[in-house]
Amino acid sequence: MACFFRRKIAAELAKTLQQSEDALLPALTAVPVFKKQQSADFKLSLGALRINGILPSSGDIQLQTENLAAQLKPDSVVEDISVGPGLINFKVNRSLLAEKLLEPFGKGEGFNFGLNSDLFDTSKRGTTLVEFSSPNIAKKFHAGHLRSTIIGNFIANLKQSLGNNVIRMNYLGDWGMQFGLLGAGFNSFGSMGKLKENPLQHLFEVYVQANKEAEHSEDMKHAAKDFFRQLEQHESQAMSLWQQFREITVKEYQHIYKRLGIHFDVYSGESFYQVQTQEVVRELQSRCLLKISPKGTGVVDLSPKEDMSNICTLVRSDGTTLYITRDIAAAISRKEKYCFDEMIYVTDKSQENHFNQLFQILLTMGHSWGERCRLVSFGLVQGMKTRMGEVVFLEDVLDEAQARMLHNMNQSNTTKELEDPKDTAEKVGISALIVQDFKGHLLSGYKFDWDRMLQAQGDTGVFLQYTHARLCSLLRRNEGVEEATFNPTCLCEQTGITILQHLLRYDEVLYKSNQDLQPKHLVNFLLKLCHFIASAHRELPVKGSPPEVAQARLRLFGGACSVLASGMRILGITPVQKM
Repeated sequence: MACFFRRKIAAELAKTLQQSEDALLPALTAVPVFKKQQSADFKLSLGALRINGILPSSGDIQLQTENLAAQLKPDSVVEDISVGPGLINFKVNRSLLAEKLLEPFGKGEGFNFGLNSDLFDTSKRGTTLVEFSSPNIAKKFHAGHLRSTIIGNFIANLKQSLGNNVIRMNYLGDWGMQFGLLGAGFNSFGSMGKLKENPLQHLFEVYVQANKEAEHSEDMKHAAKDFFRQLEQHESQAMSLWQQFREITVKEYQHIYKRLGIHFDVYSGESFYQVQTQEVVRELQSRCLLKISPKGTGVVDLSPKEDMSNICTLVRSDGTTLYITRDIAAAISRKEKYCFDEMIYVTDKSQENHFNQLFQILLTMGHSWGERCRLVSFGLVQGMKTRMGEVVFLEDVLDEAQARMLHNMNQSNTTKELEDPKDTAEKVGISALIVQDFKGHLLSGYKFDWDRMLQAQGDTGVFLQYTHARLCSLLRRNEGVEEATFNPTCLCEQTGITILQHLLRYDEVLYKSNQDLQPKHLVNFLLKLCHFIASAHRELPVKGSPPEVAQARLRLFGGACSVLASGMRILGITPVQKM
């Protein structure tokens, strides 16, 4: 593990600088590696030591660097110490590097590699509630909800893998005037038979027809208002129909989520918080926080000078509440029910102002835990099309990804005969969707590109899956190899050392991902690992090597395979064993 080496280096530094090891650890990081280029393993940033007050912030930093390096001596762990610009580089003993890094995989503990690092000792573990996906009911799953769904799943996976209790919540859009129109439309144009045959398609058709009717028919408008009034008053017939729409939708959505390998612990929705919303309004009134605007609306003044220059509307002039009022009620209710330590919302960046206001209002109401609520926002995807044209529904995207991947697999000479080619194509196609989405910063939108996304040789999800399947095949073929005692000195070639050096960074990558909740760090780490594995596969043959060498190389490939699979699962990718 990387923490073994960090601790050893920090211990020597602590003696020299007369500081605690823990104070020095943040300044010590693994050095990023490049193909076929020898480099040190760890670097100490003198700038970080100056910022943290361990070294004087004045004076020539390079002189400080050289003076400190001169006081450090190589030992049984560190075999070379060198100086860079404001950095001290440490090269660790190559045999010890292989021994310590690959030790967990020999003990069957590789599943925890990087996750039990001491980097996370100061991270508070607790209950994390992640709200993501959140489509509207009575509609087919729109492709626009893909990003929220897979990003939220990544965050939940990451938090859970680091030892947190995670609650995955889907907050459905299941309330509002549109359900008045849908209910009235169904009463006029709906068919129970068609609802059973193709539920969401039929509800979509009913809604479109009712909407057209309402454009020129006052009767339909009145019927819609009347149906929604019945819902708000919980009249049994209207509630029964609405409940049916909701249950049908959740059942249909669960089919999509199953294809994506995603589950939810809670299906919540706006409809859950009608009573609590009125309680929020009364509390705001009692605290004199709810003010009446000239338009007769109920607003909260969020301006620093309390001059109404920045207001948030919570109540319409007719007394009905808005989406944000229900969000406030939902947040308070969740805190009471789940006692979360942090709550994370995943939505597109157009809702940033909404959530900034939400968090500010919670704090204004005296809920200090509002500081532990955060938004992870993302940009939009452009040009998502299938062969049939513009994409509307996510199911069409998944079908297209599967079909294209199956076609590519059938064209490939290297594709093995599979028990279930469609299932493999589905998993690999979804991997391609996820990696294309996660390679850049989430706030950046990107242009959807089927051809680039499904390439087997580029930086794609297909490449990740291909590398994993290839490693699994190598390990399967050599299951019968008699295991000699692992000899780390047999891993002396630079190609193998490069993989080991890259694995040193895994816990730092997970740590950084946990800080900013950006999947790009992990995606790019795994893609780079796959490139290093490809080189090692060519240059470090197992077959025909002496038993001791073959065993050492299998340990290296087995460790790399384990880390690759672990990282893929955190991203929400199901690794395939054959393709």
